[in-house]
Parts: sequence; structure tokens; C-alpha cells
Amino acid sequence: MSERSRPAVKICGLVRAEDAALAARLGADHVGSIFAGGPRLIDAATARANVAAARAAVPGHPPHAVGVMGAQTPDAIARLAEEATLDAVQLHADPDADAVAAVRAAWGGEVWAVLRIAGTALPPQTAGLFDVADAVVLDAKVDGTQLGGTGVALDWDGLAAALAPFRGRGRAALVLAGGLRPENVAVAIRALRPDAVDVSSGVERAPGVKDPDRLAAFLAAARSATTS
Repeated sequence: MSERSRPAVKICGLVRAEDAALAARLGADHVGSIFAGGPRLIDAATARANVAAARAAVPGHPPHAVGVMGAQTPDAIARLAEEATLDAVQLHADPDADAVAAVRAAWGGEVWAVLRIAGTALPPQTAGLFDVADAVVLDAKVDGTQLGGTGVALDWDGLAAALAPFRGRGRAALVLAGGLRPENVAVAIRALRPDAVDVSSGVERAPGVKDPDRLAAFLAAARSATTS
């Protein structure tokens, strides 16, 4: 993200077409579907309908559709991506560079990779993911919970220094997830200068059910944040 620019916004964990359409109308750049388990899990047909609703809401500038994957095989990921009409898949089962390459060989869209982080220690696969993935997503690693959507925030200030050697490396954009809400997203953006921010539980009234006021507030806060 360049100076005084705003990051893209991804609204994830969408389970209802009306929420996907609203997110698009409010200016979301990405809409996310969960195929990795948890309370926001949907099937490919539901995701396809949600993606269609989002694209129809803003036909001149439709959001990109991202599917969050778990432990599926590369071929299964490719099938889901095609059935759900995705633009990108997000690998959330602690992938390494080889896992990204295997999915890229099976499917022609973007491949995002998640780094689940506890504290400020970056996992050993960090460098490889920044080299090969289209985006690297930072999320909190919480023992005994689902892969994502925990609502736990990262140590943004502490991670800024740890990530410095990898910024601008390879092709990967930096996407920040983990505990973001309308109340804190601007602080997170100023601390880490991500290319995109990713929210799910922070804009909900119940798991998978988005709150229109919180959606609007989150997008407004992200737009207003600058890196200076």
C-alpha cells in the first residue's frame, strides 16, 4: 500500500446473498466464502449464488470472489473454485510454498496463503510464501479453535518489524486479518500498512449474518485510514 492510499477490503464468511450484495454496494473489493469448516461453512452452490449477487450489485466494478480452503487436495480446491466461480483461493491449512505451487498447477486463478501467527514469531514458511503466493494473509493462531474467524487480533506493532524483510518481496500482497473491527481497523492499517484488510466476525450480529451498520462502519474506517 503506497503512502496515503487505502487498502482493499475483503468481507469474508458470507453465507447469505443479501449480505454479499450489500458488501459489494458498500464498496468491498473482495467477497469471501468459507470452505474450511466452522460456523460459516457453505457449499459451492451457495457460494456461487452469493458471488453472483455481489457481482450483480455493482456490475461495472464487481468485487473479486475469494474461497477459503482447508485441507482439501489441489484437485478438490480447483473443482470448488470452478463451481463457485471464484477469482482466488485462500489456503488456510498452514500451507508452504509447495502447497501453493500444487494448487496453482491445478487451477489458473490467484492463490493466497495464510500465515497463522501466535505472538510475533513468523512461521518458517514465511519467506517461501512471500516468494510464490499472490497474497499472504496474516491471521491469529489460537490453539483449540477453528482455522480462522476467531476474532483474535494480532500484535500489529510487534509484527511490523518482523515483516519488514519480506515487504515487497516476490509477488505477494499483504492481507491483514484477525480480530479486525470498525473500532480498530484504522489503527491496524497505520501500524502494518497492509495491501488489504479482511474481516468476518467483526461485522456480524451472529455467525455468518452481517450487520449492515457495522459493514458500513468498517468500510468507512478502512477508507479513512492512511499510512502517514
